[in-house]
Amino acid sequence: MTDNEILIIHGTEYKTMTKKLLEEADLEERIREKAGGRGKNLKIGIKPNLVAPSDASYGATTHPEIAAGIIEYLQERNYRNLIILEGSWVGDRTEESFEVCGYNRLAETYGVTLVDTQKDRVSLHNCKGMELAVCDSADQLHFLINVPVLKGHCQTKITCALKNMKGLIPNREKRHFHTMGLHKPIAHLNSYIHQDFIVVDNICGDLDFEDGGNPVVMNRILAAADPVLCDAYVCHFLNYEVQEVPYVVMAEELGVGCADFSKAVIRTCDGQETILKMPAERKIVELADAVEEVESCSACYGYLMPALNQLKEEGLLNQLKTKICIGQGYRGKTGELGIGSCTGKFRHSLKGCPPTETEMYEFLKAYIQSTD
Repeated sequence: MTDNEILIIHGTEYKTMTKKLLEEADLEERIREKAGGRGKNLKIGIKPNLVAPSDASYGATTHPEIAAGIIEYLQERNYRNLIILEGSWVGDRTEESFEVCGYNRLAETYGVTLVDTQKDRVSLHNCKGMELAVCDSADQLHFLINVPVLKGHCQTKITCALKNMKGLIPNREKRHFHTMGLHKPIAHLNSYIHQDFIVVDNICGDLDFEDGGNPVVMNRILAAADPVLCDAYVCHFLNYEVQEVPYVVMAEELGVGCADFSKAVIRTCDGQETILKMPAERKIVELADAVEEVESCSACYGYLMPALNQLKEEGLLNQLKTKICIGQGYRGKTGELGIGSCTGKFRHSLKGCPPTETEMYEFLKAYIQSTD
């Protein structure tokens, strides 16, 4: 497999598919090239997306069967120093995500270590001109296999290889990312954390919301070596220009990879034809029109979008005449309608950091009905 290739496999036997994909990509050869004198003793990290404690069928988290396929592939080749490392988004606990998403059982079955990066020690690093806090466990790896979910995102439009590295920074840095606008720090983080290989869960990701709820069944798993080219492919697949997702272009400018999708070679491993583009339908744009967002955290904004979608489906959203304010930029400010503790001084404010999706829905529904 060359660095500009993206391999795709289709089916429903996810563990078996993953192993076949890794064999086709000759992952072991890449590991040998990186191993140097460490041989089979090098530390290999597997980084899934466990953004929240929800089953993978919901469309937000990495299927444990894919992680199982990666582990079996490596252990069958006598690589034993394996860890799974992740930190859920602000507002959820990684240890709960490990349990609900099936990773505790996975770790016990295969004898691998789980690392909760929300509890990890951190160090500051110069990431090509931007100082960022990175979890030490990520810094101690010799080889990193990134296992993101191909999803839409309510703030950055897409999330896949590059953005998944946010799970390797502490919660305080995640909040800081949002005050900086997400795109630039994501790009700079990837200039420091090097992804050696990418296995993309494209089984049933939610193509609108990062935290799931509207899964789109594709039953595909992808492999890539260049995280920037991988994300450029996702942009193309979801009908975005790469310029619409600035962190992809910024990462290319920082030397992380290639953002020119025309240079990607798409190859299937099973002889099946594959979908290269999804229909250009987006819920997020219409829903976002109801919101005034300033430096909001992913969890808070991410829970708001499905709540708004539910109100829309019930015919209530068009009755909302006031913009909903959300984000750290509203701390200490006053206004009419706000979501989250950052809008605590607003006339109508839902407290919480973050409030749940259900709490947001019920709060906004009550507000709409009270202003009829």
